[in-house]
Amino acid sequence: MPSGPGPYLGAIRSSMAGANAAPIYFVLLVVFLGAWLVVTLAGGQFLTIDNLTSMLVRSAALGIVAAGQTVVILAGSLDLSVAYLISVSALISSLIMNGDPNRILPAVVGVLGIGVLVGVANGLLVTKLRVNAFIATLGMGLILRGLLNAAFDNFAGKVAPQFEVLGYGALGPIPWSVVLLSATMIGVWFLLRSTRFGHHLYAVGGNEETARLSGVRSHRVIIGAHVLCSLTAILTGLFLVARIRAGAPWIGPDGGYDLESIAAVVVGGTALAGGRGGVSGTLAGVLILAIIDNAFNALQFNSFVKDVVRGVIIVAAVAIYAQRERRAGR
Repeated sequence: MPSGPGPYLGAIRSSMAGANAAPIYFVLLVVFLGAWLVVTLAGGQFLTIDNLTSMLVRSAALGIVAAGQTVVILAGSLDLSVAYLISVSALISSLIMNGDPNRILPAVVGVLGIGVLVGVANGLLVTKLRVNAFIATLGMGLILRGLLNAAFDNFAGKVAPQFEVLGYGALGPIPWSVVLLSATMIGVWFLLRSTRFGHHLYAVGGNEETARLSGVRSHRVIIGAHVLCSLTAILTGLFLVARIRAGAPWIGPDGGYDLESIAAVVVGGTALAGGRGGVSGTLAGVLILAIIDNAFNALQFNSFVKDVVRGVIIVAAVAIYAQRERRAGR
């Protein structure tokens, strides 16, 4: 069996062509201008350096985990355990550090190891036991939630002061949170576009059986995708604990990072069935959700109205992409 991408190179190129993010960035521009106009007419401030910077910083957590969710969705899977894994990352890292700067490295390495274990477990459940990804990762999330609720009631541990720079510091005029988000997005973009693993992701997500017959070890690809998704959840937890300065079991679930990350990926144009899309569209999806949140907060609208608008946008995006796929298939 050939191991290279030759037999399915055309399919991969077609999938990458479907990752063109220009339409979603046009939508992003329209949403941005609309929010600016509405907030300004209401007497609020939108187009200020402080507001735009705050919007980017608040997008960092969702953007990082959504980058990993993009990888796993491209492989034809998904991960609903990320919210509770974020809480695990925040709690364990703060407990290991306990205010001691000498424990920063062991804390980071320790939670990254946990992320690898959870990712491998999710991948094995999906590939070897053939459990549906929705059920497998939901079950993993419930296991993590049970462990968190049994061990913790509220805040625990303490972040080393030097670690707080990740949440509040800046590299010149650019906050470290934006640097971390940018590095994650660029890293995933490079992985998808320029590596064999990235090509294999598109192939497996497009048609796992065809990819397997072409020599791709599809199970390894799916497991690797779940590991990468878990690692981005760990990074998100580290960022959030740096901002909150202590771990808490509610950090991940209260942020809704499981469904929010999937929503950002879908709005960004990645097909839930896998095999088509890319992380550049996901970034636009994250920013669209952030702009909507910012505008509704500025206008002091009811949070329920915001949820309704988000739901309409997500359903509309999926419907538009589905129609486009059907037309392209004719």
